[in-house]
Amino acid sequence: GIRSLLKVASELTSVHPRMPVEGGSSAAARQAKQKRKSHSLSIRRTNSTEQDRTGLPRDLLEGQESKLPQPLRNNLLDLFGQIEREFETLYIENLELRREIDTLNERLAADGQTVDGGDLSRGALKTKASHSTSQLSQKLKTTYKASTSKIVSSFKATTSRAVCQLVKEYVGHRDGIWDLGITRIHPVVLGTASADHSAMLWSIETGKCLLKYVGHAGSVNSIKFHPTEQMALTASGDQTAHIWRYMVQLPTPQPVADISFEYFVQFFEFSDKDEGDVTTLKSHQGVVIAADWLVGGKQVVTASWDRTANLYDVETSDLVHTLTGHDQELTHCCTHPTQRLVVTSSRDTTFRLWDFRDPSIHSVNVFQGHTDTVTSAVFTVADNVVSGSDDRTVKVWDLKNMRSPIATIRTDSAVNRISVSVSQRIIALPHDNRQVRLFDMTGVRLARLPRTNRQGHRRMVCCSVWCEDNPTCNLFTCGFDRQAIGWNINIPALLQEK
Repeated sequence: GIRSLLKVASELTSVHPRMPVEGGSSAAARQAKQKRKSHSLSIRRTNSTEQDRTGLPRDLLEGQESKLPQPLRNNLLDLFGQIEREFETLYIENLELRREIDTLNERLAADGQTVDGGDLSRGALKTKASHSTSQLSQKLKTTYKASTSKIVSSFKATTSRAVCQLVKEYVGHRDGIWDLGITRIHPVVLGTASADHSAMLWSIETGKCLLKYVGHAGSVNSIKFHPTEQMALTASGDQTAHIWRYMVQLPTPQPVADISFEYFVQFFEFSDKDEGDVTTLKSHQGVVIAADWLVGGKQVVTASWDRTANLYDVETSDLVHTLTGHDQELTHCCTHPTQRLVVTSSRDTTFRLWDFRDPSIHSVNVFQGHTDTVTSAVFTVADNVVSGSDDRTVKVWDLKNMRSPIATIRTDSAVNRISVSVSQRIIALPHDNRQVRLFDMTGVRLARLPRTNRQGHRRMVCCSVWCEDNPTCNLFTCGFDRQAIGWNINIPALLQEK
């Protein structure tokens, strides 16, 4: 603004003395133009009036003789008055800046930082303030990164203590493996249920197949073992469930004996005549997706895609109860280890708790905590139910108060058939994205099983099961890559508490 005023002033002072005097209308127009231009300047008013500041110099100047036309001279005087006021404004601002600098120096004296008081330019002050702000910002960033690094380092140091090691691979099925089971009596063996219409029993230590059951005409979807006898319960897509006896001895020199294979084929042939050691349960009108033994082993429960669950007597094969109420296909069923309780899960986003403790009253409770298919719901030794769903969540419920879950685990992939360790109270979550994660009952993530191109599952992980009696291989997983894997899981108690 000052430069433009000086330029105009220089142009006005260079007017030739013989320049004709402007007419009245022309002079008035020029005065109005200059007045608008002067008003466009940013001028800070002070307490003194315009007349007090410009009156004396203007009177002195007007008293002197000049050859300039009077209108031009008046404009020139107005311009110089504006220049004076502008410089006065700058001077007042500089005084204010000096006071601010002194105040800042007093505040920064403790840190040994000062601002040069002789430099009164606003640019210098802004530069210094920007530098101080930058330093403060850098200190905050450094402190934040340092604290975050400590937290992350502490977390890594803690989780690195969790041992998750692949021990054995069990390969032999010709199609995906849906379910796993561990025998509850000695010898302890691993059972697998596969879409290749067969179920296999494996030596945990050697990884070799001991027996193969081929009695089903459809995919074998589930396998569970009797609590006190060498009996297996399998559910199949052929709309039946089979109860069959097995005989194994460990160690065995041969992984699969031909006589064992023929022996179980004979079981299947005898089952059609209700002879031999195979019992066939045939009451469902759809795929039997899961089955389990009730406490004591005298009854079994089956879950089907016909939206019902059936309760059978093992000795007579009679249908005792038909459990109805689900709106869509059932996906899983599980029994309590010590009480006559059954939980069924369904594609209708609910799971139901059936109570058979009182023979005269069979109560049912419906729980709607998920937004997608409930893939499984299992009991724990304590009074808890853990449910997993395709909505990528796992919820922990208290049987005494099941209005809302006591813990919710959110994941990045659909959850399949989960299992809970009895001794360590750890939940194993098999996922559609080939991962297996471990959580405690409060929802804290403990570990993730290693998976690379050389180890781990290469396709969807369908199921997990714990083996409490084997210190070397205590967790098993299976998937649609046609293999089961045995893992050694060691979670320190200190890490579980955290």
